[in-house]
Amino acid sequence: QLRLVESGGGLAQPGGSLTLSCDDSTFTLGYYTIGWFRRAPGKEREGVSCISREDGSTFYTDSVKGRFSISRDNAKSIVHLQMNNLKPEDTANYYCAAERFTTPQAMCSGDPAFATWGQGIKVDVSS
Repeated sequence: QLRLVESGGGLAQPGGSLTLSCDDSTFTLGYYTIGWFRRAPGKEREGVSCISREDGSTFYTDSVKGRFSISRDNAKSIVHLQMNNLKPEDTANYYCAAERFTTPQAMCSGDPAFATWGQGIKVDVSS
């Protein structure tokens, strides 16, 4: 059964960078569309970035375009979210999710009801 584990979160200064990783010990991540979501205190969950299973197509929410980059290595069953030029408003708990038979835009824009979720990891952007 798919089991997602996030890593790489922590504290960063505004303008700094962090790289989040999502991996799966069963090495089956390659069968899924993968998404990064976040929930800031007092706010709704937001789809940040999603990537397709095979062709590498991606989706980014407007607030992170040009700053965040999602990538995947199916052979290693891992997905990365490179976050540059971090802003205080990026502070949130970030969650990795995997879902089959969906597109990056559909997954990130909607409610991935059939997704498998990781436990989440905290990102804190402050000076």
